[in-house]
Amino acid sequence: MHKHISEQYDNDLQTIRDLLMEMGGLVETQVNDACTALVNHDVELAEQVREVESRLNQFEVELDDQCVSIIAKRQPTAGDLRTVVSVMKVITDLERIGDEADRIAKMAIDLLDADILDDHYSGFKAIHSGVIKMLKRALDAFARLDVENALRVIEDDHDIDTAYKKLVRNCIKQMENNPDKVEDYVSLIWASRALERIGDHAKNISEYVIYQVKGQDVRHASSLDN
Repeated sequence: MHKHISEQYDNDLQTIRDLLMEMGGLVETQVNDACTALVNHDVELAEQVREVESRLNQFEVELDDQCVSIIAKRQPTAGDLRTVVSVMKVITDLERIGDEADRIAKMAIDLLDADILDDHYSGFKAIHSGVIKMLKRALDAFARLDVENALRVIEDDHDIDTAYKKLVRNCIKQMENNPDKVEDYVSLIWASRALERIGDHAKNISEYVIYQVKGQDVRHASSLDN
């Protein structure tokens, strides 16, 4: 009987991790599609991104319910409790990434007829590429409990912040020189800001990896002991 209960408990933990990875894959797709819609002026793709938002909300509710059930029924201790708590935190970050993807999709629709210089779209695409790498690496680190990769994501967040600030400066110059395009460049800045926030959420996910493995909360730490 004890073995059966133990196996069921392990299955419950694996189920929430599998569902989380499925949610993460959907979020990755949403971010990619939203950014593609923006640079390609693809309103149909942007609208598809916005329609999928409800699926992410369903994932969030289902996973939250399962995590609460595990805590209530199994009363996990130590490492297992950290796993469940980390999953619950990652759920929130993934749902917020979905919100940011939805925001980018909205900006893609707003920018449908925009006349923006190609190099500014190039700046946006560079941020997109960096953020997607962070997100993929963070989710992989979470799945594998890979602290080394998690630390790389945390370090990469600085590069995204720098690229975003550069894009904003360039957009402001364009707005000063082209007052008639202010609204378009503001929309591009907002879309880039959404990407920058997605990078922040990927960083959060990586911090939860370290919390699981080492039991350390490094969200406000300047460095991490080896």
